[in-house]
Amino acid sequence: MTEPDLAGRRIMVVEDEMLIAMMLELALADAGCHVVGPFGRLSDAVVAARTEAVDGALLDINLAGESVFPAAEALEQRGVPFLLVSGYGRDLLPPDRRHWQVCAKPFRMNDVLETLADLVRRQPAPH
Repeated sequence: MTEPDLAGRRIMVVEDEMLIAMMLELALADAGCHVVGPFGRLSDAVVAARTEAVDGALLDINLAGESVFPAAEALEQRGVPFLLVSGYGRDLLPPDRRHWQVCAKPFRMNDVLETLADLVRRQPAPH
């Protein structure tokens, strides 16, 4: 297994569970990323998705009972690749958003980093 190439990338983290947010932040920092966030509230995530200069994002689908989809849509409109993480898998995706990439919780951190690195490589976003 190769090391994901995320060094120097600005990655936004949207996660409302503090321990998971900290794990993601540490793993991304260890991979050489600059972490933007983490954001635990939908309103903050939407503002960040619209305004922050980022190369990619990790988004928890369920933020304290609210769907992260408005933030995902804002990122998609800007051409910023993102990976959704969810304990529900793909079941919560709207029918017209089945193309969005989802990593099911619980996840292996290396799988998340590799998938995110692949998304960022395929669709690099200027920042």
